Amino acid sequence: MFENLTDRLEGVFKKLRGHGKLTEENIGEAMREVRTALLEADVNFKVAKEFVANVTEKAIGKDVSNSLLPGQQVIKIVHEELVELLGGTTEQIDLDGRQPVVIMMAGLQGSGKTTTSGKLALLLKSKGRKPYLVPADVYRPAAIEQLQVLGTQLDIPVHPSTVDEKPVDICHKALSEAAVKNYDTLIIDTAGRLHVDEKLMGELKEIQAAIELSEVLFVADAMTGQDAVTVADKFNTDLEISGIVLTKMEGDARGGAALSIKNITGKPIKFVGVGEGLDALEIFHPERVASRILGMGDVLTLIEKAEAVVDKKKADQLAKKLQRNQFTLEDFLDQIQQIKKMGSLDQILDMVPGINKLKQLKDSPKPDEKELVKTEAIIRSMTAKERKNHKIINSSRRIRIAAGSGTAVGDVNRVLKSYSAMLKMMKKMRGKPGALSGVKRRKLPKGMKRR
Repeated sequence: MFENLTDRLEGVFKKLRGHGKLTEENIGEAMREVRTALLEADVNFKVAKEFVANVTEKAIGKDVSNSLLPGQQVIKIVHEELVELLGGTTEQIDLDGRQPVVIMMAGLQGSGKTTTSGKLALLLKSKGRKPYLVPADVYRPAAIEQLQVLGTQLDIPVHPSTVDEKPVDICHKALSEAAVKNYDTLIIDTAGRLHVDEKLMGELKEIQAAIELSEVLFVADAMTGQDAVTVADKFNTDLEISGIVLTKMEGDARGGAALSIKNITGKPIKFVGVGEGLDALEIFHPERVASRILGMGDVLTLIEKAEAVVDKKKADQLAKKLQRNQFTLEDFLDQIQQIKKMGSLDQILDMVPGINKLKQLKDSPKPDEKELVKTEAIIRSMTAKERKNHKIINSSRRIRIAAGSGTAVGDVNRVLKSYSAMLKMMKKMRGKPGALSGVKRRKLPKGMKRR
């Protein structure tokens, strides 16, 4: 989402690195470019103006460390201000207060409330909660059925709402049901409209007055930019929302909503939707997002994603296979599937520090999701024997595999070549201390014994 902004800011910092020291003149020039970059990213004009003023004040003041170079000094200040602009600290739902926790999802029609309700339920379930989905949209055709289907897919109970009930009555019944069945988290999916109107707000206020809500989360489509910010501000004025969920953050929107919404509404972004999968909802971390915008990567989120998809038992088995030179195409396929669970290749690479500079190189390789899918199809078209021993795959087998996977023989050859190259690399690494063969034990000083 922030790729264009990242590129523009990198250009500004590159120019500053050429100066021996910071002056009002070169800071002023750099900040004019930063303001232009923010406005092109669809950041609110007042927010961009205030941001630039804060950075300028710190850059020419006494806050700058003498141990840093000019470009580094400004990057440090811009990073701090971006973190503040995005909300400062990570804010999550309070799950320790009154039980059950009742969360009302609000927003315009088409913002993704129903799907986000399911995603949030799955996220909370993974944290040990017992969520209960409550369909309270009795107007949109099949809205109740949609949430029921999601509940079935996620193995999460859904309240049996009907279209002839009033939304506030549905919420009362769901609360009673939760008490009987010990559900500790209710997620209410409310109706939306194509625009803000009195009927919509009146209905939401009625639920808010009748039910003791723990959270009112406004769901906004990040692709709508400043429109999302304007609507969020209106909802906050009428309802007093507690937080924001930005959907479609994986899209090609410019990022203006994410950078403006906290400043305008005073309410934090708590979650972001980063894909179509039901597990593609993440807790929003201002500092991590600021680092991504500045091309610094996001190692913590990358580690969390890896930990979420990696099976510890399988990882231990794989390590043993690597040590014994038993890494097969079946294992290769398993690794591809685990990578896919982490998200798109672009999303994963954006979390790697310094990857933005690599992308700017003329001949840098571009991640191709289709190649990953093609590789998976080719391996799946092999027999069990072929996956275990790639050396038996002769010309006739390659023709059969290509036909079965809908690819060309050349594609099959490339996959096998890549796999063979990987095996050679692993073989070299096994001979190095601390690599695949395990960490070499250090010798202890004379006279000392291991416990």
